[in-house]
Amino acid sequence: MYSTIVVGTDGSNTAEKAVTHAAQLAAMSGAHLHIAMVAPRIPVLVAPDMVIASTEWNEATEQSTRLALEASAAIAEGAGAEATTHALGGDPADALLSLCEQVDADLLVIGNRGMQGARRFLLGSVSSRCAHHADCSVLIVQTT
Repeated sequence: MYSTIVVGTDGSNTAEKAVTHAAQLAAMSGAHLHIAMVAPRIPVLVAPDMVIASTEWNEATEQSTRLALEASAAIAEGAGAEATTHALGGDPADALLSLCEQVDADLLVIGNRGMQGARRFLLGSVSSRCAHHADCSVLIVQTT
């Protein structure tokens, strides 16, 4: 059915549902699961005193990303799926689509909830952008 599945997570409870679904699909089909989290970065430093804030922000982001990916890998292992984790940066939809190309994914699994409010209105939802631009099949998991 599938040989390579990519799933995106943001470490939230709703994203855990998408990871669980992807892990079960990977286990059933014998696919390798790639679990990705796209972490935000502070793009530009404009003052010397912001260097410390930027470093602290990046360290906190790296730690929360690592913990979320470890939790997701444990879900995959519990489901009987072989998984690789990826900590990515940049725009979430672009990063997920790029990873799908890199690993030659058959399927991208993402949740239907994440970004809310004005940011979602301005940038569009990750699931919508992925569904429209992926070169592989996309499964949008109902996470609410």
